[in-house]
Amino acid sequence: MITIHPDWNLPNVETVLKKALQAPGPVLPPANYILRAFEVDPRSVKVLIVGQDPYPTPGHAVGLSFSSEGQQVPKSLQNIFTEYEHDLGLPRPASADLSPWIDEGVLLLNRVLTVRAGQANSHQGIGWEAITEAAVKQVANNEHFAAILWGSKAQQLKKLIGAERCVTSPHPSPLSAYRGFFGSRPFTTANKILERQGARPVNWDLKR
Repeated sequence: MITIHPDWNLPNVETVLKKALQAPGPVLPPANYILRAFEVDPRSVKVLIVGQDPYPTPGHAVGLSFSSEGQQVPKSLQNIFTEYEHDLGLPRPASADLSPWIDEGVLLLNRVLTVRAGQANSHQGIGWEAITEAAVKQVANNEHFAAILWGSKAQQLKKLIGAERCVTSPHPSPLSAYRGFFGSRPFTTANKILERQGARPVNWDLKR
């Protein structure tokens, strides 16, 4: 079972979690993954990557934005890996698991933490937004910090973080990736922000 790090300040999280689990239809990700992003010490977070809500396909959602399990790589993540190759000059990852980034201080946070299977955006408005906004405010107080905000919903958080610490572009979904996501160089740009702050850059290599 996932254990939230005690230093997170997440208002009403148990109430919203209960509401999500009682909602109609199968809920994703599995219950023990829903709060997975909050296992880490908030003070360790150097880079925030914000997603919209979990993958609605069973077997894909794992409680970390854009990360997945199994052999099939979701389409948005395929586009992220294309930009990863171009931006970093690294070989394309064979696995959809982004959890190695956690050890580098990367918080993979969806704006909404649950979804009804097969129905994207189905849990918007049940209370997750206030919780994840509180989390973003908390990590934005870290001395060394940058945020990668893909898509308009993620970019609503820019005012809480400060534009000078944000990397923004269209969402990597197949519907919008060609509108400016490709070529945006999010990983090296986030590292440049950290380096300007005197911090060690993130090692984005997923195959190390």
